[in-house]
Amino acid sequence: MSFGKNLQFLRHLRGNMTQEDLAEKMNISRQTVSKWELDTAQPEMDKALELCKLFNCSLDNLFRDDMVACGEAYTNLRVETVPAFRYIKHAVISSEPEGDAIDRVFSIAHSCGVDNPRVIGWDFPNVSQEQINVFNMHGYEAAWILPDGIIPPGTEIHEQAAHRYAAIHIEGPFENPFVTIPNAYKTLMEYMRVNGLEQTGKDVIPCFETDGDSMDIYIACK
Repeated sequence: MSFGKNLQFLRHLRGNMTQEDLAEKMNISRQTVSKWELDTAQPEMDKALELCKLFNCSLDNLFRDDMVACGEAYTNLRVETVPAFRYIKHAVISSEPEGDAIDRVFSIAHSCGVDNPRVIGWDFPNVSQEQINVFNMHGYEAAWILPDGIIPPGTEIHEQAAHRYAAIHIEGPFENPFVTIPNAYKTLMEYMRVNGLEQTGKDVIPCFETDGDSMDIYIACK
């Protein structure tokens, strides 16, 4: 753990706030911020509490936690309004459901003459504890965002209104997926907390991932 690295991380989450910006807000010099981030000095208690208030975190977060460092894999932390869309979805429960769910919606898209469909996915929650603990299974749901005028036969079409999401971009998510993707979710949740964004799942897909060599992760927020 490192207070200095945690402080750099929190600055990054606040729209890449510069050391100068932080110094101005804290009424201190930029050199003081630099010393904090190099771990050659630490703030007095009153300044530490100001930092906690500014970044919406606790003293434990600031001094004891090992916050996720945003490396080159994670870029473009943002809030965006995802336009309204129509979609079909397919859920699979198995030991490795992601590929089967995605392949199924790709197959439907190809049968409708769409070669490059926009596909998203998310964890499917309706899995029993027996399936999880005994059979090592989990669920995944993939969806095809339907282009205008496309109505796949024999499938239920869902609609979602435009909604605001916090999002993060990942390069090479599958090079080390069991580390990169969970850490991206953790980074995005930290970004939402620091910026006072509250998660919601009412009447929208609560969170989803885009499919491809790179990935964007979205979490719905109020």
